[in-house]
Amino acid sequence: MTTVHEEIERKYDGAPRQPLTADGLPRVARAVPGGTERLDAVYFDTPDLRLLRDGITLRRRKGGHDAGWHLKTPASDGIRIETRLPLDAGRGRTPPKELLRLTRGAARGGPLAPVARLRTRREITLLIDADDRTLAEVVRDQVSARTLGGPDRPPGEVSRWLETEVELAEGTTELLDAVEHRLREEGLRPAAASSKLGRVLGDRLSAGPRPAEPPAGSVGAALTAYLREQAAGLRALDPAVRRDAPDAVHRMRVRVRRLRSALAAHRKLLDGRTVDRLDAELRWFGRVLGRARDPEVLGQRLAAQAAGLPAAARPAEVRARLRARFGRRYARAHRVALEAMGSRRYYALLDAVEELAARPPLTDRARRGGREARRVLERQRRRVLRRLGPALDLPPGPARDKALHRARKAAKRARYAAESVTPLTQKRAGRLRKDMKRVQQPLGDHQDGVVAEAALLEIAARARRRGEDAFGCGMLFAAQRAHEQEQLARAARACAKARKE
Repeated sequence: MTTVHEEIERKYDGAPRQPLTADGLPRVARAVPGGTERLDAVYFDTPDLRLLRDGITLRRRKGGHDAGWHLKTPASDGIRIETRLPLDAGRGRTPPKELLRLTRGAARGGPLAPVARLRTRREITLLIDADDRTLAEVVRDQVSARTLGGPDRPPGEVSRWLETEVELAEGTTELLDAVEHRLREEGLRPAAASSKLGRVLGDRLSAGPRPAEPPAGSVGAALTAYLREQAAGLRALDPAVRRDAPDAVHRMRVRVRRLRSALAAHRKLLDGRTVDRLDAELRWFGRVLGRARDPEVLGQRLAAQAAGLPAAARPAEVRARLRARFGRRYARAHRVALEAMGSRRYYALLDAVEELAARPPLTDRARRGGREARRVLERQRRRVLRRLGPALDLPPGPARDKALHRARKAAKRARYAAESVTPLTQKRAGRLRKDMKRVQQPLGDHQDGVVAEAALLEIAARARRRGEDAFGCGMLFAAQRAHEQEQLARAARACAKARKE
């Protein structure tokens, strides 16, 4: 049986001299011993430790209350997602296929092998509230670790250390902060490595000489930091999309769009040939994700609207029909996305994004500072207005819908461009972000309505061919038209405001 949960924990080098007590800890009624465990874990990775580089760990652990296969992947804000399977899930000591599937992006489809073995003596303290709920678990670990040999590497020396981990159960980050304060008073400091495996193998993670960095305070430095943030987010979302976690496809698609927007908005700062090749691949992958995301969004939109239909329109029946139809479409598109994410083309894209983030092909212009950043923002603002004003003046029809969609994409690019240079011009970038969000949101709602209209016509036609009632679809179609007019009015007001800035 597979279990998945969010892991919120903090690690510290060393261990306190005295057992932790409940005194002064928020909501903690008592601290009680949770027993002692002896753990024996073997970790798996690629020869060049691609999983560890992406913040992923895969292990087979014996002993303790949660013995089994554990895969930990990064999420956000220090949260990690842990997927667990029982010890017998794999074939012997070979990782289970379900977990291997979630590591394919980081491993670039390559094989995994044992890289380290860790033995731990764990002393557990439970922080309990007045209702006997466990708020957090504090563990004192005595660790003995050794790297495992491979074809070109002998086994390493045994290393030993003490560390303390604090993991939330039903508590809050306020409790984590209070426990950290107590541990710091004991002389402990946050662990230098984010994981035990990182501590053991950290010397093998060196990437050699670091590339020359753009000058601090330059637009190139701001762009480099932004590209690295988006690249890291893209990699981190790979397991979530493979797991089909809620909203994962959308969040990954946004990372792709942010990368493309940064490359386009800062084209004069980057080598054009490199940018063109990468943009073409990002566009391909964005479309793959879009084919899954679009039916998901459309199904949610129409099902929510159907809930408000009058009884005569049979809202429950309409909702069920919509959910089934768009659910099937999403499932098919998600399978296609997973096939793409198992291809050499996708792995090559990840490598290219990683190379871009590590060594962006900056031109001399990237050495400029805030003035250049403000030029970028002004170019993006004008580009949006050049598209949006004429689009709003067009008569209703496909030509206007297409022009408005282009204006929406321009607004989105401008918004992401503002994000990328915020460190250099916070006030102006913040104002542009707000202006473009006011433009983008109603245009996005309008585009969703246009797509929904076409889908509803198709659904109604199919219902009539089957002799089913299409009245509900007709009412939903009419609702799209009315809603679209409201969104265009909002977009027009946002356009007028942006012109005054």
